[in-house]
Amino acid sequence: MLDRTTAPVASALSVHAPLTGRRTLYCALVGATTIGLLWLAADAVPPRSVGAIAFIALFAITLPWSVIGFWNACIGFAIMRGARDPVGAVNPLTRTIRGDEPICAATAILVCIRSEIPTQVTRNLRPLLEGLAAAAVAPRFHIYLLSDTGDGKLVAAEEACFNAFIAEWRTGFEITYRRRANNSGFKAGNIRDFCDKWGHACEFAITFDADSFMPADAVLRIVRIMQANPALGILQTLAIGMPSTSAFARLFQFGMRLGMHSHTLGAAWWQGDCGPYWGHNAILRLAPFIEHCKMPILPGRGPLGGDVLSHDQVEAALMRRAGFAVRVLPVEGMSWEENPPTLMEFIRRDLRWCHGNMQYWRLLTMPGLKPVSRFQFVFAILMYLGSPAWMALLALGTIAIALSDASSAPIGRSGPGATLFAITLFMIFAPKMATCIDLLARRTARQAYGGALRFLVNVVSESLFSILLSPIMALTHTIFLFRLIVLRRGGTWNSQNRVSHAVPWSLAWTRLWPQTLAGVVVCGVIATRMPHYIGYALMSAGGLALSVPFAVATASPLIGRLFTQWGVGRIPEETEPPAALAALRLPAMEAGAVEILQRS
Repeated sequence: MLDRTTAPVASALSVHAPLTGRRTLYCALVGATTIGLLWLAADAVPPRSVGAIAFIALFAITLPWSVIGFWNACIGFAIMRGARDPVGAVNPLTRTIRGDEPICAATAILVCIRSEIPTQVTRNLRPLLEGLAAAAVAPRFHIYLLSDTGDGKLVAAEEACFNAFIAEWRTGFEITYRRRANNSGFKAGNIRDFCDKWGHACEFAITFDADSFMPADAVLRIVRIMQANPALGILQTLAIGMPSTSAFARLFQFGMRLGMHSHTLGAAWWQGDCGPYWGHNAILRLAPFIEHCKMPILPGRGPLGGDVLSHDQVEAALMRRAGFAVRVLPVEGMSWEENPPTLMEFIRRDLRWCHGNMQYWRLLTMPGLKPVSRFQFVFAILMYLGSPAWMALLALGTIAIALSDASSAPIGRSGPGATLFAITLFMIFAPKMATCIDLLARRTARQAYGGALRFLVNVVSESLFSILLSPIMALTHTIFLFRLIVLRRGGTWNSQNRVSHAVPWSLAWTRLWPQTLAGVVVCGVIATRMPHYIGYALMSAGGLALSVPFAVATASPLIGRLFTQWGVGRIPEETEPPAALAALRLPAMEAGAVEILQRS
């Protein structure tokens, strides 16, 4: 008998989470750091002119992302190094299960698909189904393949593949394949359609994207946690990147792997029951989700009205408003996803998120939201608004250098300015640095990344990659936000190309010529007017000037193969392949296995 109540049940663990004190301390730390940095900025650039005042105002807009990330990293580092059970310290619900409780709840596994390669979807599902069948819990799970594919050629391949997959598993699992005639509401509409048709038949739903992968033991763990905690509405796992042969994906996910661990632990410590939902690799309690988490239709025409695009954080806020907890489970090795293989695909994905996050302006005054939920909306907006502020700072500094006397500092005082630059850079890299220190302090962790020397070489390689990528994305966000907010022109929400592929020079130039031009101008002005500032120029604009060769090189199949063979961007799954991932036969993991055999 399913418990279909939508009233939250008080958790016995809620008294052990002094979240008010944690949140007060966190706000005090963030506030004090912000004030201190603004004071230092005013010392570096005394506000005696319009340009100096503009500099301080723009710098203030860039601060939230770096300051919040810095303190999340510091708290996460303290927990990693000081807590006996770091995961339990930030999510005590993990301690409510032994791991052998019977699976009683009916759970739907929702795979959201739009114009994907269907064989990759079934490849990722097959090990999960095999594991659930081996655990003798198959009757408790129903798999729903929820397609929004509209392309005729892809539809035919999809239908053939999924029908064959259903026939393969017909004696073990219930599998439903449904394709919508249109994708109204996008992914949120896809899931809402499931809720309307079948949602009342299950107690929980696990949401997957087409590139998601979770083994059976991870699925059973999150189901058991949900069963044991009736007040838990959403439990989000920490999705990490799958091993890849793409040079871009390898370096990107290596950096994400470092930054996410400390950042997520620190954020979970103070967010507590008001945690994140990223829209996939998570489990939902369906009854309150169906009743309370329907997406609103935003008023007005244009790209910021209509359907909510970045639905996940809105659903988390609505679930929390209904009185149910939203928690993150910051455990590596439970769930995976595929990262974009090229800069072009990364930009496409990121601009979709940017577009969706800008709609959050309309939701800030939604009645009944928790203060932390409103903060999360503001933070999501500022994550992208910081980009035009950084670009404006770069333009302001370049203009000041072009107009200044070559024998003097262009803006303000060089000593405090250098200090401000160094502190800001340190805060930006703090999440990765925290995890690096923790990994280097643990022998088994060092070995999982290929040893201390290889790990440090990869840290340096990824740092250079990030320095080149960051200004490219900042100017890309700036151009997109101008089109979105000023010209009222949005982007397209097409599917991702998840397969590694080359990027032609012509395509890279067509898409990235504004970034290249901006970088050449900035570096050229500084090199000719004040060459002693060229280091700052390369840190801030070198990636812009090199954006075209950067896009081509990081997408090159040859470079990707060499990086895979040499272990550039290596993650633990390549050194010690998990049994669950081994069934996928990923080329990057097979290359790592060959190297291990050769060394042994």
